[in-house]
Amino acid sequence: MSSLDKAIQTQLDNIQKKTGKSLKELEAIAKKSGLTKHGELRDMFKEKLGLGHGDANGLVHAVLKSDGRSAAEGKSEDAVLDEIYSGPKTGFRPIHEKLMKEINKLGEFEIVPKKGYVSLRRKKQFAMIGPKTNTRFEVGINNKGLKKNARLLEQPSGSMCNYIVNLSDAKEVDSELVAWIKSAYEGAG
Repeated sequence: MSSLDKAIQTQLDNIQKKTGKSLKELEAIAKKSGLTKHGELRDMFKEKLGLGHGDANGLVHAVLKSDGRSAAEGKSEDAVLDEIYSGPKTGFRPIHEKLMKEINKLGEFEIVPKKGYVSLRRKKQFAMIGPKTNTRFEVGINNKGLKKNARLLEQPSGSMCNYIVNLSDAKEVDSELVAWIKSAYEGAG
């Protein structure tokens, strides 16, 4: 079991302890509610069970089996990347390749392909890379306290990453960006 799988299982175990309900009982609550959209179910779990946003979000992913990891399950990393970088997003593959070439120089880490992006982890996630839209590629960086910079967009508390850097060309993968990622890598364990 990977460290990510262990973390998810720990979160689900804690949710069951907090609520006093088994995962099957929680799935039944979701089904009985008649709600089908992720956000609606998340808000219902927050309201009915008093769960925080992260726990409610994780529970919905478990109930719906909708997390990016499940969507990528059973597929090779190349197959997932081919799906991510298809159609109008094909042009972003060179950015991905250049980033990975630089990030691989940092040392060992786990690559966790998701449905629409790739999560990079050590003991915890230090970066996310992938196309956000058909016209924008994002690098998410998990590292608190980086020096303010016009390229480095600070995200609201509770976001999946502390900072986002938008890219449109592989030439933008420069020493500054790699230094930010390296700092996050070192802080992730």
